[in-house]
Amino acid sequence: MLRKFFLTLTLAALTACSAPASPSTNGLLAVVATTSLIGDVARQIGADRVSVNVLLPIGADPHAFEPRPQDVAALTDADLVLVNGLGLEATLQPLLGNARTIVTVSDGITALPFAEEDGGLDPHVWQDPNNVIVWAHNIRDAFAQADPAHADEYASNAEAYIVELTSLDAWIKEQVAQIPEANRKLVTDHEDFGYFTARYGFEQVGAVVPSVSTGSAPSAQELAALEDAIRSSGVKAVFVGSTVSPDLSRRVAEDTGVRLVFLFTDSLSPSGGDAESYLAFMRHNVNAIVEALR
Repeated sequence: MLRKFFLTLTLAALTACSAPASPSTNGLLAVVATTSLIGDVARQIGADRVSVNVLLPIGADPHAFEPRPQDVAALTDADLVLVNGLGLEATLQPLLGNARTIVTVSDGITALPFAEEDGGLDPHVWQDPNNVIVWAHNIRDAFAQADPAHADEYASNAEAYIVELTSLDAWIKEQVAQIPEANRKLVTDHEDFGYFTARYGFEQVGAVVPSVSTGSAPSAQELAALEDAIRSSGVKAVFVGSTVSPDLSRRVAEDTGVRLVFLFTDSLSPSGGDAESYLAFMRHNVNAIVEALR
């Protein structure tokens, strides 16, 4: 339902009039991205032709973020608002009504279903660089339509970035090859590595919070079942994201005697950190996973 909502808004906004959006008063295309990951990709493609404002602060959990008053002004003033879709921005849905043009960057990606009983589609598409290539295509096209005078620049920037994403995908495969197949088993804080496991041949043994949302709480029975699965499957580590509390994951790791390993999952790091760009984000995570499991 949410994906259809975003797609309807996107199509309506992009086809409502024939005239492209006007660049902002400083001569730049004013862009709002919901997450730092989308914001980084937008900057790679827009370069110095766009001004990118990211709604969710670094380290914020997109499943639990509550909009601030200043976010309304940012959305109202933006030429384009870039959203992931697939339900990731559920808490932002009322706020997005203030946007002039919404672009769902994940349109065209074959979404994976969740394993949990209530179903739904997994929004964590960025865990596979091939999906971020789709983002790049969608952002390039949106920028070109909003600012056709610089369409060639956006196309050139996107082409160069896609080369880097393709190289990243090949590099990840090389690194994962260092892990024995029997050790390619993931336990994470919530269900956010589905695209990574599908692309690179891992098994998702379980999640501390067996849900798309980090706001859910597992029952004692669910935690006990997960700990049994960790012991019986020979899992070597529990991975926890930087945007969530590690308390439950630490408890599971301690109970089962495995390592607790921190990853970046839904947000980049601050500038100068280990995951200040999407490419660095993926390299950091892959290095941490390989080091823990090989």
